[in-house]
Amino acid sequence: MIIIEAENLKKNYNGFTAVNGVSFHINQGEIFGFLGPNGAGKTTTINMLTGLARITGGRVKLLGDDYTRNARKAQAMMGIVPDESNLYEELSGRDNLIFCGALYGMQKSLREERADRLLKQFDLVEAAGKPFKAFSKGMKRKLTIAAGIIHQPEILFLDEPTTGIDVASARQIRNLIVDLNRRGTTIFLTTHYIEEAERLCGRLAFIVRGKIVREGNVEELMTEARGENTVHFNLGGDFSCIEGDFKARFPNYGIKMIDNSGVSIKSAQSFTLLPLVSFFEERGFPVYEARIIRPSLEEVFVKVTGIEIKKMQSQKEGSQ
Repeated sequence: MIIIEAENLKKNYNGFTAVNGVSFHINQGEIFGFLGPNGAGKTTTINMLTGLARITGGRVKLLGDDYTRNARKAQAMMGIVPDESNLYEELSGRDNLIFCGALYGMQKSLREERADRLLKQFDLVEAAGKPFKAFSKGMKRKLTIAAGIIHQPEILFLDEPTTGIDVASARQIRNLIVDLNRRGTTIFLTTHYIEEAERLCGRLAFIVRGKIVREGNVEELMTEARGENTVHFNLGGDFSCIEGDFKARFPNYGIKMIDNSGVSIKSAQSFTLLPLVSFFEERGFPVYEARIIRPSLEEVFVKVTGIEIKKMQSQKEGSQ
């Protein structure tokens, strides 16, 4: 079932087009990834979907109902975690959660019970009474996520949830995201960390300069971007002496020495391993390992967008 659908969304700021004709849908119960460099339009898209920014053009639907001009009716079903915390520095962790519950219209006893449960779930019990400004970056991100789900929304929007925090905290947050999804929460995740998207998301879209350039599930994108099939063989010996023989036997295959005992074989068409293994063993080269090489999501992203991952991450982290 489709929970949210965006149709030809556009957003202009004083003549600048931040989002230009974006269309996609989010299935109920999935983690949908939205990947792109800094300034690509990720946050603007979230703001339009959640009613925090006026839509210049297009429309959005929640469970089939158009809420483009009336986001209030949809916001009760949404949780929003912005890329920068919107909690109150002077309030304690617990009081911040209780206050957020009040904003969603929850009864006092229910929001207090839910706040205590979330503090335990997010491993923040010891910090519950401390002012938010005393929290570490990782703790702040966890509490901000807890605040976004205190009303148990059906869909959670996470904008760059692990940017600028330490490795251990990032791992905890990823585990929390997986746990929330297992409990039934649909998640829309923006990130510039390719490995994070590959680990968490079943389906994703690449956005560049306000436009979606590719969308699909991870396996589909991998297959599409592969272009050629690659197998690495560990032969336990120097293959160069029979390289000419190999090319004569398999003229449509490319072959390259990796090291003293390894070769990489490429083909535009799929191939079976048995004829290759037989060829090597007949010539006294036992095959110790045959490993099919699949493209990484990073390779897919670079191929589709032309943007280097390290450059994208440095731009984002430099803006923190």
